[in-house]
Amino acid sequence: MLQPANHRPTRPEIPAAFVRQRRRDGMALPQHWPTRSRGELVRTGWTPRRITRAVATGTLIRARDGVYLTPDAPDDVVDACRVGGALTCVSELARWGVFVLDAAHLHVAVPRTSSRLRTVGRDIRVHWVGAGADGWANAGIVEALVRAVLCQPVRAAIATLDSALHLGLVTAAQLDEVFAALPRRLRTIRTHLDAAAESGAESIMRIILRRLGCRVQSQVQIPGVGRVDFLVDGWLIVECDSEAHHAGWAQQKRDRRRDQAAAARGLVTYRPIAEDIFWNADAVVGAVAGLLAMHAAR
Repeated sequence: MLQPANHRPTRPEIPAAFVRQRRRDGMALPQHWPTRSRGELVRTGWTPRRITRAVATGTLIRARDGVYLTPDAPDDVVDACRVGGALTCVSELARWGVFVLDAAHLHVAVPRTSSRLRTVGRDIRVHWVGAGADGWANAGIVEALVRAVLCQPVRAAIATLDSALHLGLVTAAQLDEVFAALPRRLRTIRTHLDAAAESGAESIMRIILRRLGCRVQSQVQIPGVGRVDFLVDGWLIVECDSEAHHAGWAQQKRDRRRDQAAAARGLVTYRPIAEDIFWNADAVVGAVAGLLAMHAAR
């Protein structure tokens, strides 16, 4: 793998908690990808002929004129480099397994001094930045989080930060850096973060419930029922269901028996699906409001 030149800023060590979690889950550990200019390669012993041969044989990628990557660089990283910048924002965070609401576009940090952007056959979201290339084809985690907070709706931004914390991807010091770089109007969202949230749907649902004035307890263990996503006002269980974790009849039977056990204890269960939490929040708000009104009337 190409190593960044000595004068370039180094990336902080990946937190040990994140490394351990990825290993437990049997997942590969993402990397930071350095770039090298043609001049830097020559200065470190590469001849022009060797560079040409390496590109022709696929052992070196020429991302754009004079900028090279190793062939194992991910496609998103290569495409961002081809455009003329570095992978950033939700695109970079998704690569690390952090929750983002919508990663359909490729988010690329491009210096404001760039005169021409290249096309790569996909939708691009450009983030204009003041500094030029620093020798990396992807943004650092702090920079990516800052841009993701600015780029997404507030609820999604909170869910993204929750996810990074839950994964152990950012340290307390790095979180301080994120909020120091954000506008003052957005710094208050730090009080709404919860590293216990296990999914983006849980994070956004928690915000919905609290804005309805509910008393919300997360990840509550209920005897005879098990651990539930939320216990609201002491009587309403809210479980955030997604296709990934609740597909199949066997899982549905387990869920329904849990709901039955909860009902025996006088608890009501509401199961909004993640798709509605993300994209049809008004319906979810209406459902919870209806349950709260019914309980108050009784």
